[in-house]
Amino acid sequence: MAIIAGRVRQAGPVLHPRICAALTAISCAVHLWLAASGHHEAWVGVLMIALAAVCVPCTIHIWRHSRVGALHQVTGSALAMVALHAALLLGAGGAGHAHGGRSSSNAVDISGAAQLLLVIGLEITTALLASTLVARLRRSQALAA
Repeated sequence: MAIIAGRVRQAGPVLHPRICAALTAISCAVHLWLAASGHHEAWVGVLMIALAAVCVPCTIHIWRHSRVGALHQVTGSALAMVALHAALLLGAGGAGHAHGGRSSSNAVDISGAAQLLLVIGLEITTALLASTLVARLRRSQALAA
């Protein structure tokens, strides 16, 4: 740590962990908002609240101390969310109004697909930020040793 202008500043990257923590906090807020909105079944809402509760401590640890364990947990959770949402996206392909097992038209409702793609993009970005921060922290520790 270094003291600059009477304040204690942590050594190492500052903006990178803050962006990673903010993106993780946004993901938590989105999970809570979706759970409260009632667009999903009750068990899915409870699951989303539990996921947000698991991620909040990691957000705090990343913001304050850039803890590698928290970064690993965020990376793993984000990649698990990418896999889950990709499976939902691929499994729902062409789902919509159907007659006799066939789609009523060639037009596919993409609003759900677009939302899933946005979530996948958010989670990939979160995993990328967390994993690159781990690499930066390891490199700075290797240079200091």
